[in-house]
Amino acid sequence: MLRKVARFGLPLLALALAPVAQAEQPVAFTIQADKPGAPIDRQIFGQFAEHLGSGIYGGIWVGKDSTIPNVRGIRSDVVGALRAIHVPNVRWPGGCFGDEYHWRKGIGPHRQVTLNSNWGGVPEPNTFGTDEYFDFLGQIGAEAYVSVNVGSGTPQEAAEWMEYMTTAQKTALGDERAANGHPAPYKVPFMGVGNENWGCGGSMTPDHYVDLMKVFAHFTHNTNPDQQGANAMKRIAVGSDGGKLDYTEEVMKAWSTHDYAWNIEGVSIHSYTVNGWPPHLPSTGFGEADYAHLLKETLGMDGLIARQSAIMDKYDPG
Repeated sequence: MLRKVARFGLPLLALALAPVAQAEQPVAFTIQADKPGAPIDRQIFGQFAEHLGSGIYGGIWVGKDSTIPNVRGIRSDVVGALRAIHVPNVRWPGGCFGDEYHWRKGIGPHRQVTLNSNWGGVPEPNTFGTDEYFDFLGQIGAEAYVSVNVGSGTPQEAAEWMEYMTTAQKTALGDERAANGHPAPYKVPFMGVGNENWGCGGSMTPDHYVDLMKVFAHFTHNTNPDQQGANAMKRIAVGSDGGKLDYTEEVMKAWSTHDYAWNIEGVSIHSYTVNGWPPHLPSTGFGEADYAHLLKETLGMDGLIARQSAIMDKYDPG
């Protein structure tokens, strides 16, 4: 039944609203609770935090002096709500914001106020930075998915950020992290090599992105002793832009002939269910037809995954 809805794009509500008289024959089905189905990786239920509107400031971070109950500046009610749904990972700092984010401005006792040119041109206080992000993850019980700045950053900046987060050695960056309150290295299971670099991340052609991807993948090292071998960090390249698969094609083609100097372990898909682009629906008060259209868009994700998977399988049958 659900496959028919997906295939023909019918509104899901049609199933519930169809008159009973139309069912000429009863439909029998059996639930086999004793037989396990296909494994579902919990990481696909990860979430995403970006410095957009009140997503960070007000939504997660209120500051230590706020009258809103908090732990070290992070909202206790939000932490409780996220712990209740067992969020596996949170991707940060972006989004479009990620490709203009410079991590050094958001660490230590003195933060630099910058401009958030992607989302409203508002001041960015950088009071929620790397160490606050990991504190937040610890409070909600989630893992890190850090997106490095490929759009306006440099390989050196990304490499030094990774050292700051993951080194257990007595280096200047390791000592700086310890001075900022966290002597032990952080764990970073996932690292995004840029974000939407076909758009707000630099309007790059696939070839140009692939050239940069190789450099960033080569120089960004996770040196946490607990994240070596089978537990090594996964580097996630930028892939599909909704229905456009040229990035996925070029990334996988490059990967299929890669040498010892660089590697990636995943390719992302970016797609939005917003009833057309740019988004024009209000958060509340939309109509039934709008809702049905959103459901139809959501069902299209299955086809997008299948198309991207086919390209990946072409270059990596294993």
